[in-house]
Amino acid sequence: MKLQNNHLQGIVFDCDGTLADTMPLHWRAWQAISKRHKFHFPQDRFYALGGVPSRDILKMLGEEQKIALDHLAVAREKEAEYLPLISQVEPINLVVAVARENHGKIPMAVASGGTRPIIEEVLQHLGIRHLFNAVVTSEDVVNQKPAPDIFLEAARRIGAAPQFCRGYEDTDLGMQAIRAAGMEAIDVRDLLGLRS
Repeated sequence: MKLQNNHLQGIVFDCDGTLADTMPLHWRAWQAISKRHKFHFPQDRFYALGGVPSRDILKMLGEEQKIALDHLAVAREKEAEYLPLISQVEPINLVVAVARENHGKIPMAVASGGTRPIIEEVLQHLGIRHLFNAVVTSEDVVNQKPAPDIFLEAARRIGAAPQFCRGYEDTDLGMQAIRAAGMEAIDVRDLLGLRS
């Protein structure tokens, strides 16, 4: 589906790996946590699960590896490990430029599988929080990506019909969520030339 700009009612952006180059820093935090709690979490799987909340990943890994993990407590530990790294987060300039270009013209939102305190801090750190009319995080919806809920909620909060929204994502799960919401899906990996 390709929307003409004059039909566009809203733009929704994922945060991690889309607006902000956070994934390598999240990976560092995950490595520390997996070592501490002795569970296996390979890098390719980490990237494949981009957009899935840490608590859900930990629950899944605990069940698969038959390890007694308090997924909520360990998710908080992972956040604590990541927080000091936020000062190193760089913007993904190509995508941030899209947000800057449309600021004040089209309502925009962030739809992230992260938690509100972390996502708000990343957006503030990058100096782009003011560009967005709404920020929707994993705490605001029951069903996470690849379910469409977070994108549908973002569209609702900016008063836009999903079929007239464009979504930006950097993972397969995120792209599925955008398409399931009925939005035009833009794969940031293609924009950045990350796939051949």
